[in-house]
Amino acid sequence: MIKFLDLQKINLQYQTEFTDAFERVLKSGWFIMGKELDVFENEFASYCGTEYCIGVANGLDALILILEGYKELGIMQDGDEVIVPSNTYIASILAISRAGLKPILCEPNIDTYLLDANLIEPLITERTKAIMPVHLYGQLCDMNAINSIAKKHSLKVIEDSAQSHGAVYINGKKSGNLGDASGFSFYPGKNLGALGDAGAVTTNDAELANVLKALRNYGSHKKYHNLYKGINSRLDEIQAALLSIKLKYLDAETILRKQAADFYLSNIVNSKITLPLITAKEAHVFHVFTVRVAERQHFQQYLLDNGIETNIHYPIPPHEQPAYKEINTQNFPISELIHKEIISLPLSPIIPEKDLAYIVGVINNY
Repeated sequence: MIKFLDLQKINLQYQTEFTDAFERVLKSGWFIMGKELDVFENEFASYCGTEYCIGVANGLDALILILEGYKELGIMQDGDEVIVPSNTYIASILAISRAGLKPILCEPNIDTYLLDANLIEPLITERTKAIMPVHLYGQLCDMNAINSIAKKHSLKVIEDSAQSHGAVYINGKKSGNLGDASGFSFYPGKNLGALGDAGAVTTNDAELANVLKALRNYGSHKKYHNLYKGINSRLDEIQAALLSIKLKYLDAETILRKQAADFYLSNIVNSKITLPLITAKEAHVFHVFTVRVAERQHFQQYLLDNGIETNIHYPIPPHEQPAYKEINTQNFPISELIHKEIISLPLSPIIPEKDLAYIVGVINNY
């Protein structure tokens, strides 16, 4: 069986370094908000090209805290609107709701699956305060167009970079440095994955960074002195130490991901399979490799019968989820088509070319 993703094998590559890091943290006796966090925050900020990185507990918290931070700064208030793609993973939308704001769903481009910048302006109202582009599947959105719209209407741009670690835009800047602030997830399956939940915010906004450092820590910069009604969302020392190790190898792993994706793109020739549109080679880090197939269930079973695991990102669009029953009657036909047909093929930095060749052969015979 060809696994969809073999996290055990990926992480065992770094077992010796992980063990050394664990022993270092263990012997330090300091497990929260210590030197390992400082080191990783500085390294990841430098990697993304931003002034600040604030480590938090997970990617959802990263987005929630950005929005809460803007509320504390008086830039947003309860009930304000944030435009977000209608085909994203639900975490993007949950963050907006959890922060007391209103998600306004915008259809994606059918070829890239990314927020369609041409559809944003008709959705802007006097309550709109931000646009949240999601770099879905690892490909960067049309940030020049999105930032231009945001500037025209005095809106904040909050990147959801949970799937796009290291992606480089046409201006040479990386994901995490293409808007006013960005939320990252280091969930184990991400391109830069921890060995547990973890996340971070990157920004060049000193005021926002200062607020976020308190909000993640019970609203406090100084113990027992609480400036805000914060939460407990801290990236712990062990995860920070492990992420520092994996960050060293991220670019090399990204190259391997791109090579695997190029193999698929060059060799899958079955007309029943719709391949993704790649807007720019450097702007896609292939968190997952998605294709569309009309009879997805049949196709997925066919691959499984031939020893190939797949995954679906994501089977149910957010507006059809019971959690958002208030918008269950709305229609987003492009998103609905994507969610009905999308399927992700095996892809990772360690997948052998012989497996890729086998997968391609099976797909071309479908």
